[in-house]
Amino acid sequence: MQIWVDADACPKVIKEILFRASARRGIDLILVANHQLQVPPSSLVSTIRVSLGADVADREIVDKIAVGDLVVTADIPLAAATIAQKGHALNPRGEFYSPENIGERLSMRNFLTDLRDNGVVTGGPAPLTQRDRQNFANQLDRFLAKSDHPQ
Repeated sequence: MQIWVDADACPKVIKEILFRASARRGIDLILVANHQLQVPPSSLVSTIRVSLGADVADREIVDKIAVGDLVVTADIPLAAATIAQKGHALNPRGEFYSPENIGERLSMRNFLTDLRDNGVVTGGPAPLTQRDRQNFANQLDRFLAKSDHPQ
């Protein structure tokens, strides 16, 4: 199992939690972005830089994930593609996407996109809170504890 990160929009604090978890659990962490990333020196942490363009990082992740991999993303279509490939998807607020909730999330995302395309101001996501960070760290720890990987 590897952890993939849709790193273009992933908050720095979430990446730091992931760096620590990777080191602690001995799990490969791959960050995919369309810009240069600063990562700690570690044989477990790598980056893939993709070209600019809509969904280029998403396609790179979908093309490379394996069954059981974890993808950290707030991008709902990427989460849906991850689930379709039998992977796991966790957003930076600590919410897992699942086969049971992804359809509703996609519908809401598409509805809001349609509203924005028609000039309705829908606002963006709320800022990441300390509670969100803690929820993410807790969910990540629970997920990794269930895996068969050494600490």
